[in-house]
Amino acid sequence: MTQILYTYIAEENHDYLIKKYLHQFPKNFQEKIMTFKRWQDAQLSLLGRLLLNYGLQKMNKEYQNEMLSYTSFDKPFFSTNKTKFNISHSGEIVVCALSETNDVGIDVEIISEINIHDFEAQMTKREWNSLMIPENKKAAFFDFWTQKEAVIKSHGKGLSIPLKSFEVTNYQAKIKEECFFLKEIFLDEKYKCHLAFKDEVDAIILGPNLVMLDELS
Repeated sequence: MTQILYTYIAEENHDYLIKKYLHQFPKNFQEKIMTFKRWQDAQLSLLGRLLLNYGLQKMNKEYQNEMLSYTSFDKPFFSTNKTKFNISHSGEIVVCALSETNDVGIDVEIISEINIHDFEAQMTKREWNSLMIPENKKAAFFDFWTQKEAVIKSHGKGLSIPLKSFEVTNYQAKIKEECFFLKEIFLDEKYKCHLAFKDEVDAIILGPNLVMLDELS
């Protein structure tokens, strides 16, 4: 099963979060957080790790910040824990997906004003034609974008896989011989979010659950 957790950032909580939690993490992560110029970026990154910690506790899994390792494609993983996870953030939301059995990818995007035509080169011809049909093309685009991003995050090689090299159809995609299944996750009407996983059996989703600051304590 897969657990989905999310929370919102808030400027009034920033100093408290930094003072209470940052020292618990490895030195390199602390330095990364302190290099952010915007408090929003620092808090989104920190809350992502705190959601991961909270989720593991809910699964009765031992958690140590030093356990995080990274693949050659910079995807974090646990070297001594079989739990799979992925974190995404956009706007004021950060979301974390955890699975005991399956590689997962999650992507959230705030629905913002964009020029959709700037992204035509990232789509297959069929995807572009499908995007031109709906009346609300902006919402349709962010559905498309979060689906594709979630798939490449689940795959594990990130943007080294061109978005145009595979196609999402009926909430499914295939990269070479690997199949991926997608599920829309509703968090907030101002956002689009999709979860991708490799095994359709793993489609039982717990959540999404809004995590409040006092629950992280």
